[in-house]
Amino acid sequence: MKLRLSQILLISVTAVGIVAMALYQMIRWAESPLLSDSDHPASKVVVIPAGWTLQQVAALLEREHVIKSRFAFVWLARSQEADRKIQPGEYELHAAMLPADILSKLLTGRVVLHSVTIPEGYTIAQIADMLSERNITDRAEFIRLARDKSFIQTLKISAESLEGYLFPDTYRFARRTAAKEVIKTMVDQLDRVFSVEWQERAKELGLTMHQVLTLASVIEKETGSADERPRISSVFHNRLKKNIPLQSDPTVIYGLPHFDGNLRKKDLSHPSPYNTYRWVGLPPGPIASPGADSIRAALYPASTPHLYFVSKNDGTHYFSTTLVQHNKAVEQYQKRPFRRGNRSETSMSRGRQLSHS
Repeated sequence: MKLRLSQILLISVTAVGIVAMALYQMIRWAESPLLSDSDHPASKVVVIPAGWTLQQVAALLEREHVIKSRFAFVWLARSQEADRKIQPGEYELHAAMLPADILSKLLTGRVVLHSVTIPEGYTIAQIADMLSERNITDRAEFIRLARDKSFIQTLKISAESLEGYLFPDTYRFARRTAAKEVIKTMVDQLDRVFSVEWQERAKELGLTMHQVLTLASVIEKETGSADERPRISSVFHNRLKKNIPLQSDPTVIYGLPHFDGNLRKKDLSHPSPYNTYRWVGLPPGPIASPGADSIRAALYPASTPHLYFVSKNDGTHYFSTTLVQHNKAVEQYQKRPFRRGNRSETSMSRGRQLSHS
């Protein structure tokens, strides 16, 4: 029996409708989460390498069991013309996420951020080592940029290097962040911390921001005791006013090309501009990254007549006004020799017999 044209058309339309419905249901299935929230799926970190194609990304997501169908994911991305816009990096994903939400996360680069705390008193090299160990940024590039005068000028800083300008704080960075971005973040944080009030105070003291950071870095390296920082600062301010050399071991150590942990007598004659035994005044720049407490101490020193301090070997110092008093303190607190070069073991804190010459 021959079918009429109308019957053929009806059958064809019905077949197309069934196929379309099946395709629609398949797409809805593929675009739904692999698991429901009630299943409490654990999150996992999925790394999208740079340069990967959409197909490679979709296959990885399917292999990691965070989507149902890589083909549906590819279709979804292409429908949004996003197949070449996926950002590389680490992403925290789970199987209860909608593929559309996963795609949105990959397109906007909402990567995992890692917390890293830069300790106070770290140098450029030490900061670079820490960031490299955490796989945050490239060590060599970080150091190169921190000493690149052209780059430093773009940050509106007039200095030979960014020593002292990389503010020690806790930051959150993605893995493999460009060194330029890491440095800019740390310098921007210093700008926020160094308030207008501090800028005005520096002017009152006749100091530039660079000089404040330089003095603060010396204070930072001289003591680990926050309570003593204003008194340590007063000693250095008093010496600067009287044109007495600071005679600070940390500045000498910073200027040495190689330091093995022991500061020797011959090192005190090393012709470095950072040698505050040879030169009166502040060294040419910071010797480390000072924290907020040390910067504050540099700006607001205690009001004392002290010119000396000596370590009491308990984390604190004894402060003196005259050389006679200082030498007595040396006899009292420094009878036993000990290893040089530690944080608080400076010329004055170790008790070297000093003079005003």
